[in-house]
Amino acid sequence: MPFIQRYQRWRQQMIWIGWPICIAGLVLGSFASTLEVLILTQGVAYGLGFLIFYYPILSMVNEYWIARRGMAYGVLCGASGVSGSIMPFILQALLAKYGYRTTLRAVAVGLTLLTGPLIPLLKGRLPPSERANIPKINWAFFRSPLFWLYSVSNLLQGFGYFFPSLYLPSHASSLRLGDKSGAILLALMSVFQVGGQFVFGSLSDRKVPLNVLACASTIVAAVACLTMWRLATSLPVLIVFAIVYGFFGAGFTAIWARMSTAITDDVTAGPIVFSLLNFGKGIGNVLAGPIGGSLVASSRSSGASSSMSYRWVIVFTGVCMFASACTICLRYLKGLSVLVVR
Repeated sequence: MPFIQRYQRWRQQMIWIGWPICIAGLVLGSFASTLEVLILTQGVAYGLGFLIFYYPILSMVNEYWIARRGMAYGVLCGASGVSGSIMPFILQALLAKYGYRTTLRAVAVGLTLLTGPLIPLLKGRLPPSERANIPKINWAFFRSPLFWLYSVSNLLQGFGYFFPSLYLPSHASSLRLGDKSGAILLALMSVFQVGGQFVFGSLSDRKVPLNVLACASTIVAAVACLTMWRLATSLPVLIVFAIVYGFFGAGFTAIWARMSTAITDDVTAGPIVFSLLNFGKGIGNVLAGPIGGSLVASSRSSGASSSMSYRWVIVFTGVCMFASACTICLRYLKGLSVLVVR
């Protein structure tokens, strides 16, 4: 983000660089025959391209939205949920009929045709300067207890957040709920993620306390995991879980913008705080696969049934969400201890 601030006049070029890297990552991934190549193409190349593509757009949003920035970020984050409500069905059909190689190439062609014509329309509100005169970055936010409080809470939330989208379809299959049950659950979760991010972002603009929003997001998500998902044996129960978890779990991301402004009001530090929160959740995204795989494997090695092999994944998700909420509550322990002493 600081790099983008300093070289605003190159934002359009950054988008044109990041976009083809994403497309190339998909195409090259279709030729992968080993896990290492797949990680390099789908993980490294696509991830790098997306960062180069995404952050210039994010800086443009900052120029258009100030008072209602939380709502704008909610819409931006929730936009992926719109495609997420349709793509599971398309990908399932393509994978079943053509395999992963043709599917990845088809997705690359689709992204090229759907996103390419829109890129010329992406422009900032302010005219770019030849050389942005940006003051020295203020790193004082590292000394803020609130920064570390939100960062740890965000990290814990990120550790658990991705497991339902990764394991809910296979869990539904293990319960023999139908071939399309997984796609239906992911689609519903994506739809309600859009609503959750929009609502939570809007509420953060309306001065609803950030700690209330953060705790509401994580506690409701935790309860949904440890009750509905853990005890579910039918599709209707899993559908209710997907709706509740999608709405509340995704709302946490939409309040990052207001978390950044609560931590610091410095114009140079705010984007860096947002980037660090994004990075913290990205750690959870990267580790979700290995952690989840280990938890499922350990359950199966102990002789658990197919459906019960997901129990520790479910428990881990719920505990991470509760831990995230408890971290936010630490802010009030000091004040509570003072009252008890008095």
